[in-house]
Amino acid sequence: MARSAGVLLHITSLPGPFDSGDLGPSADRFLDWLAEVGFSWWQVLPLNPPGYGGSPYQAWSAFAGNPELVSPELLEEEGLLERRPPGDRTTRSELLRRAFRNFEPDEEYDRFVEGGEEWLDDAVLFRVLHDRNPTGWTTWDPHLRDRDRQALQRVREEEEELAYHRFVQYQFFRQIERLRKRARERGIGLIGDIPIFVAHDSADVWAHRDLYELDESGAPTSVAGVPPDYFSPTGQRWGNPLYRWDVMREDRYRWWVERIRTALRLYDAIRLDHFRGFESYWKIPATEPDAVQGLWASGPREDLFDSLVEQLGPLPLLAEDLGDITPEVDELRRRVGLPGMAVLQFGPSDPMSPHLPHNFGDSSRVVYTGTHDNDTTIGWWRALSKEDRAFLRSYLGQPKLGARRVADVAVAMRRMAFRSTAEGAIIPMQDLLLLGSESRMNRPGRLTGKNWSWRMEPDGLDRVDGKGLREELRVTARLPKPRP
Repeated sequence: MARSAGVLLHITSLPGPFDSGDLGPSADRFLDWLAEVGFSWWQVLPLNPPGYGGSPYQAWSAFAGNPELVSPELLEEEGLLERRPPGDRTTRSELLRRAFRNFEPDEEYDRFVEGGEEWLDDAVLFRVLHDRNPTGWTTWDPHLRDRDRQALQRVREEEEELAYHRFVQYQFFRQIERLRKRARERGIGLIGDIPIFVAHDSADVWAHRDLYELDESGAPTSVAGVPPDYFSPTGQRWGNPLYRWDVMREDRYRWWVERIRTALRLYDAIRLDHFRGFESYWKIPATEPDAVQGLWASGPREDLFDSLVEQLGPLPLLAEDLGDITPEVDELRRRVGLPGMAVLQFGPSDPMSPHLPHNFGDSSRVVYTGTHDNDTTIGWWRALSKEDRAFLRSYLGQPKLGARRVADVAVAMRRMAFRSTAEGAIIPMQDLLLLGSESRMNRPGRLTGKNWSWRMEPDGLDRVDGKGLREELRVTARLPKPRP
């Protein structure tokens, strides 16, 4: 990643006529705006179909695309749908059904189905069965739970419903590849996100039970999380099943190879969430109600990354190395050659914090004002202690920062990111719009409320001083380099 800048905005947060943003005209307009201002990167959250709580980090498939991102407007352009009259309130789901009824498979579709054989068949089977019984695959009829061949064959005979879900996946991959092409034409790269763990109630665990720590009924015997710390006296019990890394090693991590290979169809660079888990991870007995009783277990470490590079070549990966990072985790990141992350909101008021620019050291990192798990910068400032506010004012040499206009804090923080030595600087769209806590994307640990639902207003881009932003990028040498 050469010296550059980008914006963090999940595709569902784009404005548009449906319940969430998608890969259609609004995404095109955002790309045009990024290029006009001078940004080089658009970072998104996982594009897989969200599971419990609407979280893209608890997807029901680590390979499939989110159907809610498929644009009916692009299907109209293809002639699969009639143009909707103004005020039409037909849902995206119904429009996708209509488009499917109008669709005639061709050679391109056949190639997609054949090329997705590593995951597509299991994903659509899981979706059909889960629609029948959404309480989780371990509660299904034992023959279906245990993937009895004859039982699955009877489901496969329900060709129309399976074909519908294949069609939706085909359209998702066509539309994301179209977006990537348009992005490349504008000099924009897409940064994606891969959670280290997968949801238990997913096609991945159902189809590959041997790769996870499960009992005979398919229930986890141990789950993922993090131990108690300053922020949580009982730790965090995420509940994801843990990998059997010893089994994965036997076939040279084939499942991970295919996961990264599929992700490279979507993204130009990939953020690996919870990178520290590849070095060692907190293993919690599934019977425990919280994360207090657990132990550290060894991850695959460089053996996984060596295998990925051996089979896929050099990879554009970014390590999310936040949290309790030990010297061993930092050493692993350096050995496998991945840039790390810094989050400016984590800086005050420790002068030795690795999240303050003077401690960045080498430039092999990407700096953020905040991430999708943080409050917006304005919301963060409003909740900051007097001591931390005083530290930041002193650090920036602005003794009255935020005293008259709180928006000045968001501006100062992004400029600090741009001026840093970090190769990449990524700013959440909420911070460019100078928004408060009401626009926060996620509150970790909260299972109810408005997580993952923030949408940008239709005129949002017009509210940003694009010319001023471009000048900030110019004077900090973050504009794209002219092509020869």
